[in-house]
Amino acid sequence: MRIALWTTLAILALDQALKWLVVAGLNLAEVLQIDVWPPYLTLTMAWNRGVNFGLFADDSGVLRWALVVLPVIVAIWVWRWVRKEGARPALQFAAGLLIGGALGNAIDRVVWGAVADFLNVSCCGLRNPWAFNVADIAIFLGAFGLILTSGGKTPRDDRPGMG
Repeated sequence: MRIALWTTLAILALDQALKWLVVAGLNLAEVLQIDVWPPYLTLTMAWNRGVNFGLFADDSGVLRWALVVLPVIVAIWVWRWVRKEGARPALQFAAGLLIGGALGNAIDRVVWGAVADFLNVSCCGLRNPWAFNVADIAIFLGAFGLILTSGGKTPRDDRPGMG
C-alpha cells in the first residue's frame, strides 16, 4: 500500500499548496478572478459549501461537518477495500488519487468552512460556469481508475488452490 500512501500524500500536498498559493498568496479570495490564459484558463474564486457543483449548499454547521466526516469515512473504506482487493499498483495509485482528493477537500471545509475552487477552463467558444480544484481532478481520476482497475485476478489468486 506504499503507492497508495505516497499518492495520497502527494495529492494532498499539491492540492493544499496550490489552494494556499492561489487563494491567499495571489489574494484570489479578494480579487475574485485572475486571467491566466484567457479564455482557456482563468482563476475564478468559488467557495463550494455543498457537494458537487454546489448542490445542497447552505451555511449549516451540520452539513459542513457531515461533508468533513463523509470523505474521511470514504477514504477509510476505499483504503480497506483496496487492501482486500489485492493492492495492485494501478489500484493503489487510483485509490491514492481518490483518497488524497477527498481529504484535501475535507481539510478545506475544516480550515475555511467551504471547499476552495478556483480553476476555470473554457474552450472553443463555450464558457464553463464552474470552477474546480486539484482535489476534484484527483477524485474524478481516482474514481475512474478504481472502476478500470478493480476486479480480475489478485496476486493471491495465482497461488495453487486459491482460485
